Amino acid sequence: MTKPDYPANDVYSPADNPDFSAKIVEGATESDIDLLEVYRLKEKLRIRDAGSALPDLADTTFLDNLNLIRMDKDEVRVTVAGLLFVGKAASIARLLPQAEVIYLHYSDEAQTEYDNRMDMQEPVISILDKLTERIRTYNRLTNVQVGLFRLEVYDFSEAVFQEALLNALAHRSYEDMAPVYVKHYPTKIVIENPGGFPGDINESNIITHQSIPRNKLIAMTLQHLKYVQRSGQGVDIMFQSMLTEGKPYPEYASTPNSVRLTLRSTMENQSFVRFIAETQDRRSKMFTLSELMILHYLREHQRITLKQAAKTIQETDDNAHKVLNALRDEGLLELNGKTYMLSLKVYETVKTDVAYVQDKTVSQIQAKDRILEYLKHKPWITNQKAQELCGFNKNQTYYILHQMCKDGILQPDGVGRGTKYKSVK
Repeated sequence: MTKPDYPANDVYSPADNPDFSAKIVEGATESDIDLLEVYRLKEKLRIRDAGSALPDLADTTFLDNLNLIRMDKDEVRVTVAGLLFVGKAASIARLLPQAEVIYLHYSDEAQTEYDNRMDMQEPVISILDKLTERIRTYNRLTNVQVGLFRLEVYDFSEAVFQEALLNALAHRSYEDMAPVYVKHYPTKIVIENPGGFPGDINESNIITHQSIPRNKLIAMTLQHLKYVQRSGQGVDIMFQSMLTEGKPYPEYASTPNSVRLTLRSTMENQSFVRFIAETQDRRSKMFTLSELMILHYLREHQRITLKQAAKTIQETDDNAHKVLNALRDEGLLELNGKTYMLSLKVYETVKTDVAYVQDKTVSQIQAKDRILEYLKHKPWITNQKAQELCGFNKNQTYYILHQMCKDGILQPDGVGRGTKYKSVK
């Protein structure tokens, strides 16, 4: 296959680097198409989308409609995506040898030597099916009791793993001769693919940034075959599923020439999983990803500010404020000064009512310490200044100042809004 000229860097730009997967594979002919794989795709599509008319088309028309082949007079020209989806294994190895996925299994986290290996230069869906079956072999099940029902949580969600693998295959650089690696450990799966993040996508905006598929035809084919609901939605699905099951975030790490994704199996908190399931059942709708991310943050931390919330959900301050207020209106959060914390009813489910009191008490102690530290350098403090210092509202700040006066720590000077509070020496 003749390799076209590409820019020196590995950053995708539609202007100077057209869709590689839509290119014609030089040397590929109709004989390189695996008709059995075409049949399998049609049958899978019948199951995934009973209303689709694509499976009823003749093979050549079916492939032409998906742009997996192009007709040049009477000659069939095979695209890169076509070879990847319906090419014979021997043809993929001969014409596109970099299209390889290597699976390595490790029985111990600290192991440097794998105990099982699979090298695959096969059609995309065949690889997906084989690796899904391999993950299923080692998958352990945890039952979480939710009311009268049991929620089944596997180490690795098959849906999440499939999204992750398909993302790697759709977004990898096929100009690079390196394979995609799938490394399977007892408590994590690591997927490494050649090619850095396209454009200006990075770890801090990957959820909300508009998708830039490096191989658009591969992404569109997966969408037409109903393996993805919408191009670019896979990251959202992975994050939402992982958080709903009480798992850590999917972890992305990138270099200019590669992306590594780690999926961890550890369920961090069964109480949180029960809370999410019960609340979604009660409200008759799923939590949005932004809501889940804020609840997950507050499960690990006592409080969250507007700025922290915006950074967490990768959104603007305005959008973060709407999410926070919606959760507050639903009684899941409460405003503690200028910060948000889980409400008492959520604490009782996810943590304990004692933890709720402790966190509120810690917050008040920190406020008192800040006021005293301020008074080491200033002769007095007002309610308004204490609000700015502690992040509390007017009434909450008055309560703190009043308690400090009762305890003989502060002395009020004046009345009403003009009251100044001085340290008792």
